[in-house]
Amino acid sequence: MMIWGNKIVRLRHRGPDWSGLHCYQDCYLAHQRLAIMDPTSGDQPLYNEDKTVVVTVNGEIYNHEELRAKLKSHKFRTGSDCEVIAHLYEEYGEDFVHMLDGMFSFVLLDTRDKSFIAARDAIGITPLYMGWGLDGSVWFASEMKALSDDCERFVSFLPGHIYSSKSGELRRWYNPPWYTECIPSTPYDPLAVLKRLMTDVPFGVLLSGGLDSSLVAAVASRHIADSKVSSQWGSQLHSFCVGLKSSPDLKAAREVADYLGTRHHEFHFTVQEGIDALEEVIYHVETYDVTTIRASTPMFLMSRKIKSLGVKMVLSGEGADEILGGYLYFHKAPNKEEFHQETCRKIKALHLYDCLRANKSTSAWGVEARVPFLDKEFINIAMDIDPEWKMVRPDIGRIEKWVLRNAFDDDKNPYLPKHILYRQKEQFSDGVGYSWIDGLKDHANKQVSNAMLVNASFVYPENTPTTKEAYYYRTIFEKFFPKNAARSTVPGGPSVACSTAKALEWDEAWSKNPDPSGRAALGVHADAYKEEVHPTANNTVFYTFPKKLQDDIATATATATI
Repeated sequence: MMIWGNKIVRLRHRGPDWSGLHCYQDCYLAHQRLAIMDPTSGDQPLYNEDKTVVVTVNGEIYNHEELRAKLKSHKFRTGSDCEVIAHLYEEYGEDFVHMLDGMFSFVLLDTRDKSFIAARDAIGITPLYMGWGLDGSVWFASEMKALSDDCERFVSFLPGHIYSSKSGELRRWYNPPWYTECIPSTPYDPLAVLKRLMTDVPFGVLLSGGLDSSLVAAVASRHIADSKVSSQWGSQLHSFCVGLKSSPDLKAAREVADYLGTRHHEFHFTVQEGIDALEEVIYHVETYDVTTIRASTPMFLMSRKIKSLGVKMVLSGEGADEILGGYLYFHKAPNKEEFHQETCRKIKALHLYDCLRANKSTSAWGVEARVPFLDKEFINIAMDIDPEWKMVRPDIGRIEKWVLRNAFDDDKNPYLPKHILYRQKEQFSDGVGYSWIDGLKDHANKQVSNAMLVNASFVYPENTPTTKEAYYYRTIFEKFFPKNAARSTVPGGPSVACSTAKALEWDEAWSKNPDPSGRAALGVHADAYKEEVHPTANNTVFYTFPKKLQDDIATATATATI
């Protein structure tokens, strides 16, 4: 059911700390461990008391202590947060996955009847692929490279789903109200993110200087001194940023780090160094999507530097733009209904884009990325807010993600300087340095001729590349992953500034310039608002958000195992 033998070697980069294998008749569960929680005794596979239930897990279960308290009659062998899965299954059967709060993908074998289940977290933060062999075998793996030799067909396992061998079917276990894309009308009341500091190893935060990563860093910095982790690794947060020299992100991140007092690490790369890494990046992230590769390459290079410092876990700001409509193209949303439905479409596709990039770019070097904004309960609450509050309204001083900026606009005890709090959106691939994308395009133009692009539909009839840059990435991908099943795991369709194809209808001019770069949102970037536009809060619900957040953080910190 799971990969074994030499196939596990292909995933060793994801877990360099230990290898584990369990064999039961013709079923194999293998695991490469990146030790975050309980490094000394939490090796996998994990078991119930009599070892009749076996599980291998990729991820972190943040509410494991709460779940352990519900399983008082069970005996735990390790301090691993993931061991609760075996005991929850023993107690509740297959219908327990909704109880898990965290990021995870797992395969569980019940040797008593030789049945098995596989499941993936609500949004697809951690990767999982499912494949089928010609001999009738069923395979699961964290990356498709471990399945490509033995499976005739394989697919990306759907987020928020569980597969049961008893029924032979996938079913959705995550069914939030927003999934139906009905328009909500309730006010906004978000919750804590500091539970993402649950770790037994050194950690840091990825700090681009943009709103999302800066807020994560600000909240973590403010509360780390009161957490258990400070007694192990000190109370100064480490922050990391990458970019070409003189890039927008480097400057902004340095200012945020100085303001927060983090131990800041700034990494530089050149366009040529990024180009030289492209093949390795595509091999690890397993996609030919242009936007993902542009952003994955700097993150991949930075992760290598982070790992060299002995850091195994980082916090990152993925997800806020999808949940709150933070991308620049949301400025052109014609009404709140279209706005909300687009955020729903973006969240449902996160596992194919930002989650894939963040997980695989870091896991390539044995680093785990945690994403506070993709907390399951946070998403449910944030997506229940009336989208009218999320709409971009420059006429009244409301810019993208205003509800988040306004919530943290605390004059008495500022989280961030106002010009950082109200800094306009930069896509990661733009923020690391505008010449990065230009350099990629120039390189691709030298590798791909006009004739090659003209005949692209004959060479690549499925998901045909429409630019030389896309064609170049596709050739590299096909070299590593030549099967039809592999290319089918990559999404396609036109996009501008990370939009879905549906949102292209918002502006007729976008169809003439369908580039995923944020700068393609013409008339929106840079000059859309003046820096001094940052209205104070005028709504009690939003203004009390930071206090609510701090209360939740204090509770989470007091109860979490760090």
